[in-house]
Amino acid sequence: MKFLADHMLGKLAKYLRFMGYDTYYPDGKMSDEEIMELAKKEKRIILTRDRELAVRSGGYFVKSDKYEEQLKDVISQFSLNAEHILERCSICNEPLLPVSKEKVKGRVPEYIYQTHEEFYQCPKCGRVYWWGTHTERIEKKINEIIGEANES
Repeated sequence: MKFLADHMLGKLAKYLRFMGYDTYYPDGKMSDEEIMELAKKEKRIILTRDRELAVRSGGYFVKSDKYEEQLKDVISQFSLNAEHILERCSICNEPLLPVSKEKVKGRVPEYIYQTHEEFYQCPKCGRVYWWGTHTERIEKKINEIIGEANES
């Protein structure tokens, strides 16, 4: 399942990417027509806070302006899970690739380099990722929201 989150849903787009969903997030310069064209071409579901765009495009109108509620709503509406959690770049939306420890030397904090063995890299922007307390917090937050969505 692929999404296109409009320019009003940046944090939602980021969390959908954290969950492993291919979520395109356009800059604010795309017109509604361009958004609809791209979504159709790439078979994406439009997520929007713009009621008119949702109606015109057959997309999904996201009611809340709070990202936790937005995520809960979208998880519930589309029966999403976190099977592929933290497998995408939260910035570029590209799937992350494993990278050797040697290739990240000098690109991550020394302590991280010394205490971690697994690293991942975005093939587009080059950002390096690793599992740590920050990813544990993200994973915990997502699992809490999934639990809430499944209860409703």
